[in-house]
Amino acid sequence: MKKAFISLILVATMKVMAHGADISIAYAADPVSMDPMEQISGATLRMAHMVYDPLVRFDSELKIEPRLAESWEEITPTTLRFHLRKGVKFHNGDPMTADDVIFTFERLKKSADFKVLFEPYEKMRKVDHNTVDLIMKKPYPLALANMAYLFVMNRKYFSGKDENGNDKARIAKNIGTFASTHENGTGPFVLVSRQQGVKSRYRRFEEYWDESGNVATITLVPIKEDVTRVSALISGDVDWISPVPTTDIKRVNKDPRLTLYSLPSDRIITFQMNQDVVPEFRDKRVREAVVYAVNNAGIVGKIMHGNAVVAGQNSPPGYAGHNPGLKPRYDLERARRLMREAGVEDGFTITMIAPNNRYINDEKVAQAVAAMLARINIEVTLTTMPKAQYWGEYDKCAAGMVMIGWSSDTGDSANYSEYLTMTKDAGTGFGQYNCGGYGNLELDALVGEASGETDTEKRAAILKKVSRIEYDEALFVPLYWQNQNWAYRKALKNFPRIVNLNNFPHWGDLVIK
Repeated sequence: MKKAFISLILVATMKVMAHGADISIAYAADPVSMDPMEQISGATLRMAHMVYDPLVRFDSELKIEPRLAESWEEITPTTLRFHLRKGVKFHNGDPMTADDVIFTFERLKKSADFKVLFEPYEKMRKVDHNTVDLIMKKPYPLALANMAYLFVMNRKYFSGKDENGNDKARIAKNIGTFASTHENGTGPFVLVSRQQGVKSRYRRFEEYWDESGNVATITLVPIKEDVTRVSALISGDVDWISPVPTTDIKRVNKDPRLTLYSLPSDRIITFQMNQDVVPEFRDKRVREAVVYAVNNAGIVGKIMHGNAVVAGQNSPPGYAGHNPGLKPRYDLERARRLMREAGVEDGFTITMIAPNNRYINDEKVAQAVAAMLARINIEVTLTTMPKAQYWGEYDKCAAGMVMIGWSSDTGDSANYSEYLTMTKDAGTGFGQYNCGGYGNLELDALVGEASGETDTEKRAAILKKVSRIEYDEALFVPLYWQNQNWAYRKALKNFPRIVNLNNFPHWGDLVIK
């Protein structure tokens, strides 16, 4: 008995030693909530991969790999069966079961931001304690990819009322719900403390099912100022930063203690033109004039220092909906001619909002676009703000033009249209981030048709038509696809294998020398 007790102590000691590394991370901004279903944003999803676990996830090459679902199989063309990993525990010690997965699925169906991803499904059905069936309304080619966003939450913990009598499972933005301030996931890290916008600390979950990494604690420090963020890395105050300012890429590359890692990204940076606020934008010629007036190649060269790819459409090369014929368009004289043809050559005044710590050089880019529009007599009143305030203002759709970046949640072209250009519909969630006030029934129908088409060539042809409509109607101002740049100290040995172009690092797998 004594030997057994000593063995248990040795095992526990070895486990602590295996997870003995501490790291500090500096992002430009904090997640606005601890609720993985409150907002479909990069910061929220990065947090989710630390504290929660999805059924499946994308690896460094965007291939799907098992997580809480250890395997899956197609039962019928509309039924996908998931076999859940056994022995998984939540941070409070509760076992993870099929009931928790179904609870999470049903909660996602109610989320304003995530319901689009889960709209193709009729229900999730319990087969047994460790098995669930995903029932689709019709065969859907992206069903498995969408399960990368099903971060399983503890049904028991998030059921019932909080101390104020509110539903613990409630999903609402910017009001401090129970789920936005509490966590109880199955992920590799447990939240220890959090000061929004100041510092958050996480420790390794001792009973985590996966033993691939050796990080014991993570300190997350939001540093908005580019220069300060880089200086913190160089001085050793932090071990990893994102994003790396384009002006400091050479500086980081020259430091022998640091590594710069870059990946091309599918994140499109755009401006939307709100015709509900600016009546002039209801005229397609005016929208085209705005697109032609913006020198996006110049922005990529001078502001992004070449660290982006000039875009003329949402879908990047290699995606099903990418249409090679839709080229970037900058022609100032044509822009002025379109303004004359529309009878607004004397111009008008608009408001514009943009974040100043969400995208690389976002404030500078917004200032450049405002200056370019002045050349066609559109006077812009620009307001920029931190991300924590920005999304609340964005959701109001009250500005004449708004900046938004989007990375496809599914690695597929349809996702851009489902969120950004389809007719806004609170019931289905389509158009959730469409602040253009535009609706096109043909576009909506084509995206719907594509969602049920399993033939890849036919589906690509449909999505190319969608891209053509978005282009011809000048539904938004495409700027560029932003590169992803990270910088880290060389002690982080396997960093390229824990990150992908979606910028959701798998910190639980990180190995530090």
